Amino acid sequence: MKTKTTQNILLFLLAFLGLGAIGGGAVLIISPMGALLGMPVSMLERSPFNSFLIPGIILFTMLGLAPCLLIPALLKKPACKLAEKLNCFPDMHWSWTYSVYVAFALIIWIQFQMVFLQTVHWLHTFYMLFAVGLIYVALLPQVRNLYKR
Repeated sequence: MKTKTTQNILLFLLAFLGLGAIGGGAVLIISPMGALLGMPVSMLERSPFNSFLIPGIILFTMLGLAPCLLIPALLKKPACKLAEKLNCFPDMHWSWTYSVYVAFALIIWIQFQMVFLQTVHWLHTFYMLFAVGLIYVALLPQVRNLYKR
């Protein structure tokens, strides 16, 4: 597969995740008792939360804004000393590393959901596989070569 194609797939995956999480997170922030999504707050009885506000903020920022902000960073590869401090792959541009971080954040998010809700929905499976796909695409040699220093 061509480098540009694989980069576009990575960007598409991040955009899909980010836009969906911004929408879902915003709805949870606007309706912290879950009414807009038809989710009773009783779903949270096994969680540390008494409303969907904090999960909504986490979803909106970590899985919504973060991947959307990574898209221009992956395209332009700007320098950022702060981002570099948390880059555990010093041979790679920080934006590539953070795209992998986002995938792992999604896995953690889904795991917490399943534990707190004590159930597995088909969306949990979809997003778990989605996260694995995101990591797979990021690890493709064409993508890695694009972001190597």
